[in-house]
Amino acid sequence: MRPKILIAVLLILFIGLAFGTQGCSQAGSANKAGQGKAVYYCPMHPTYTSDRPGDCPICNMKLIKKNTNDERRATSYSQESNIEDICIEHNCTMKDCGMQVKVALKPGERVSCPICGEFITTANSKLIKISNQPAPVKKERKLLYYRNPMNPEVTSPVAMKDQMGMDYIPVYEEAKAHAATGPTVTISPEKQQLIGVKTEPVKKMNLSKIVSASGKIAYDPDLVITQEEFIQALNNKDNLKGEEFKDVIARVQSLIDASRNKLKLLGMSEDEITELEKTKKAQTNLYLPKKGENVWAYISIYEYEIGLVEKGSSVEIEAVAYPGEVFEGKVVSINPVLDLTARTNQVRVEVLNTLDKLKPEMFVNAKIHVDLGEKLALPELAVMDTGIRKIVYLSREGGLLEAREVKLGQKAEGYYEIFSGLNEGDIVVTSGNFFIDSESKLKSTLEGTGHKPEGDGLASDSQSHQHGQ
Repeated sequence: MRPKILIAVLLILFIGLAFGTQGCSQAGSANKAGQGKAVYYCPMHPTYTSDRPGDCPICNMKLIKKNTNDERRATSYSQESNIEDICIEHNCTMKDCGMQVKVALKPGERVSCPICGEFITTANSKLIKISNQPAPVKKERKLLYYRNPMNPEVTSPVAMKDQMGMDYIPVYEEAKAHAATGPTVTISPEKQQLIGVKTEPVKKMNLSKIVSASGKIAYDPDLVITQEEFIQALNNKDNLKGEEFKDVIARVQSLIDASRNKLKLLGMSEDEITELEKTKKAQTNLYLPKKGENVWAYISIYEYEIGLVEKGSSVEIEAVAYPGEVFEGKVVSINPVLDLTARTNQVRVEVLNTLDKLKPEMFVNAKIHVDLGEKLALPELAVMDTGIRKIVYLSREGGLLEAREVKLGQKAEGYYEIFSGLNEGDIVVTSGNFFIDSESKLKSTLEGTGHKPEGDGLASDSQSHQHGQ
């Protein structure tokens, strides 16, 4: 009886061992088969793939091996609640380009180097810093509706595609107040770090500017003669009294009006003419300045800057004859007529000349200080000027970047005055704009044709590679 039981037990163990070995061998062979099917893609043209390494037939760039673990890695991130951030420094094989690649990774994560295309991992790079910070906990968001990616005013209660095949963008309750109003592109924070994306907030600040111009010390006998004619006409009118001089007074008044208009055309302001009418003293320093007397400088301001110059603006005058010496002055009047040939406007500046150094017809350079006041401003580096529109990229949560058209005013001290398109506190991209713009256009093109970008590399990464070469 016992031998039969022993034989039965051995038989069962043998059968189980046989099936287990067969299953393991099948799994191993399947795993090897899966690993053997490597896929290579072009970082500039993700739709082109190959089963072997080589060059892209479109742009001749080196093909990059597709990482099959990307999706599983992304899934594992969402499941991890407490994981270390590891900051590493990558030893780029093309380090002659002068770029030092630093990146923050999760344990087991790897990303593509934008210079050499090599995958960066914690194993092949230099460890710099580890921080034990728990990953943010995802909150449930209430979906409100879906909007058209090209026209935010077109919405749908259900997910759908537009006429170009692009997916509608979901809009959530907590994000509605800050919902994107322009085209968007999503680039992970890690990739933003690789391509050197930097940001800066939009803020209010006091802006000032210096308008640089050239001119000469005035020698203007014509203006002095016109002033004297105006004064003489005023004196004649004062001497004529009584009804018998009624017709003569009318003719004298017409001469006064004509002289007044001529003075305006020669550059005098209404306040100056009124002052001349009271004092009845011509500005003889326009052609024969006395010792210690102020002189006049005629400064030519370009048309696009004339709106910045106001009466009373402070001016610094420098003469070639006295390098390094500055003469103080102020704008007294602005000529009402532009120079048609040079497209400039002449301003009259009264300059202190206590040492009698400035002579008539002497060439001078002028710096006019302009205070623009407190303005909402953004950095000049954030603006992409297409020639027709001015675009900036807003940085939002989760790597979302939104293209926004803005209207700008004056540029001063590396900043632009903002008229519309942005609010105080908005975060704008100041470095890496062209990489982001290239990525946005590439994704829009691929989505419009029904394709999606593949792989872990950015289109902008490949562009920086080409630039590095």
